[in-house]
Amino acid sequence: MNQLTHLNAQGEARMVDVSDKKITQRTAAACASVTMQANTLNMIVEGGHPKGDVLATARIAGIMAAKRTSELIPLCHPLMLSKVEVELQPDAQLPGIRIHATCKLAGQTGVEMEALTAASVAALTVYDMCKAVDKRMVIGNTYVEEKTGGKSGDWTYASLQSDTQQLAGLQINFFAELREQLGVDNLSLELDDFSGSTLGDLLTHLKSQKQQWHNHLSSPNLLMAVNQQMAKPSQTLKEGDEVAFFPPVTGG
Repeated sequence: MNQLTHLNAQGEARMVDVSDKKITQRTAAACASVTMQANTLNMIVEGGHPKGDVLATARIAGIMAAKRTSELIPLCHPLMLSKVEVELQPDAQLPGIRIHATCKLAGQTGVEMEALTAASVAALTVYDMCKAVDKRMVIGNTYVEEKTGGKSGDWTYASLQSDTQQLAGLQINFFAELREQLGVDNLSLELDDFSGSTLGDLLTHLKSQKQQWHNHLSSPNLLMAVNQQMAKPSQTLKEGDEVAFFPPVTGG
């Protein structure tokens, strides 16, 4: 897990300064899906919806949303996108609509959020247009499929999944002000290095290492995450998990 660049050493939210980054070609592709009843999907495909062409409307909504991402996500930079493409594919196996969004530019920061925003708003538009006839639709499977360009290089969702499966032990990361207080960014542990198998057990083990660690990790407001999802001390850990500790996030 990389550092949380949108937090400073005090845990305050900030917009990242990208002025020193090189201008490179960057692309990102994201996906989402809307699961619905089969007769709802048939109505969309056959063009029988009273509101009009659902897929065309959702496609335009996704493109428009990508261009306005910085107005929707507080810490995103306004970007001059050179390409936004949104594809909506009916899938009888879901049944529902699969959505793929691709964004591209030559710039100093990535376009993952623009692609995610395009896919998400396209899905929301499908939901909005069809909610009167199908109240049980489900929006899901929203994630970045692949990314190219920039300092972190190229990657795909599938390759990241493979890398995670190959990790042994626990990968532990400390963020923002906490890493300054503890004097360490990250460390690795095996599950059998401490007694128990929960996040709380791991925290107890870490606090026992040094008095300084005990002081800073004993805050009742300490935030914890496992595999980039907020977690409670009772959560069970397994080999390959990424664990993160960080102070409360404040505005700024």
